Amino acid sequence: MKRINGLFEKVIAMDNLRLADANARKCKAHSYGVRVHDRRREQNIQDLHDALANKSFRTSHYTTFIIREPKERVIYRLPYYPDRILHHAVMNVVEPIWIATMNTHTYSCIKKRGIHKCAQDVRRSLRDDPEGTKYCLKIDIRKFYPSIDHGVLKTIIRRKIKDKDLLWLLDEIIDSVDANPNNTPGVGIPIGNYLSQFFANMMLAYFDHWIVESKRVKHYFRYADDIVIFGASKSELHALLVEMRSELSKLKLKVKRNYQVFPVDARGVDFVGYVFRHTHTRLRKSIKQNLCRRVAKIAKQSTPPSPKEMRQQIASWWGWCKYCNAANLINKLQKRLPYELTFKKSKRAL
Repeated sequence: MKRINGLFEKVIAMDNLRLADANARKCKAHSYGVRVHDRRREQNIQDLHDALANKSFRTSHYTTFIIREPKERVIYRLPYYPDRILHHAVMNVVEPIWIATMNTHTYSCIKKRGIHKCAQDVRRSLRDDPEGTKYCLKIDIRKFYPSIDHGVLKTIIRRKIKDKDLLWLLDEIIDSVDANPNNTPGVGIPIGNYLSQFFANMMLAYFDHWIVESKRVKHYFRYADDIVIFGASKSELHALLVEMRSELSKLKLKVKRNYQVFPVDARGVDFVGYVFRHTHTRLRKSIKQNLCRRVAKIAKQSTPPSPKEMRQQIASWWGWCKYCNAANLINKLQKRLPYELTFKKSKRAL
């Protein structure tokens, strides 16, 4: 495997830092961090370049907050300048290298893949190979982000990158915080960092290749740490699970206890927001409930919102519906809305 050198100078180049600044501020132009940075924008970028060039850069102090939907998580946040600009600068250079390393059935945080591409591929497997997709193994990694071992992650990154200066920078970012609830030294990466989502993908990148190439698994799908595998029998999936546990232990990761092996058509595969069966695809129950509650809230308002405001309030849920078999649900909800909302089935519908 060819290891790549000569990347650090590309990362710290002034043109790349300016591009990173432009990318990082998208949809955030009026945020406090961007406004403060813009008071001395060019000087800040020069200072960041100098700090990286002489290796005096240190990751800033993290602030944290908690989100409770869809489940409770501690989110780590860094200031816009210099950290978020730097993370985009790194990704401008290494993203194509890392994505080329990843299996094509890895979807999270990868351009032109994402949830709907994952859902399309799952549906295609169910449609094209009904015999080979009778049963499903569904697992996720126990406390994935907080369990990532810094030493293991650094070793994986070094399988593709040998630029010592860039490795110094990546190591500094990885070691900037132990995002483990037990404060275990050298363990855990922070949820919320732009780079963390790619570190997480790289953590399992070679595991993906082991599954697909060494174990010859035909129907394998991973979105972050959620993994779905289809097989022709329960026995083959249980046997595979034993080997997967062993392989993951080499990465110091564990399979969550709530793993499932079940017949697909008996209950459906709940994955990436949809429930998949061989014959059709429905919305996940919680997503459908949230959409219905929002429509009910709109219907109860004494002063109806404008058509534009109404579309904004339900647009994200409407987008989910476009990619599944939700015609009956849409028809029912249309009757409760104050305005008719045009619904066009996606050309890439499942």
